[in-house]
Amino acid sequence: MKHVLTTDRLELRPVTAADREALHAHWTDPEVRRFLFDGEVLTAGQVAEAIAASERDFAARACGLWLVRERAGGALAGTAGLRPLEDLGLEVTYSLSPPFWGYGYATEAARAVVEHALGPAGLPEVLAEVDEGNAASLAVVKRLGMTAFETVPGLLGPMTRFRRTAGG
Repeated sequence: MKHVLTTDRLELRPVTAADREALHAHWTDPEVRRFLFDGEVLTAGQVAEAIAASERDFAARACGLWLVRERAGGALAGTAGLRPLEDLGLEVTYSLSPPFWGYGYATEAARAVVEHALGPAGLPEVLAEVDEGNAASLAVVKRLGMTAFETVPGLLGPMTRFRRTAGG
């Protein structure tokens, strides 16, 4: 399969239609979606559209949504990917199931996506948007070397936007 990313502990592979049920279960977990989708519970149809959009994105620019699995054992840990942030560019996103919290997997997966985006995919920059109060994601974007550039209002409160540029 094209566009598979590997790290020391993780394998990231593009989502496919066969992943719809697993992805829907992951994204509808209340702990997982707390800071995703502004707390909205996605329908199975919305998950199917996210998968279809990811497949189009991989075909167009070698970036989209990856499933994150542990290399040892293959358990589904979560997701990582790139999606449009309004008309500003692409933002790195990630979500992990609670049993995988606290092991550095979010940083490891997000770093693989950002390095792929700024390297082989040829993007000039990658963005991130972090909800106020999401200390875990704030720590991840800082470990990725991202720099804050503005704070904007969000449905759940203020959000800080970050960026990392190619070569930066």
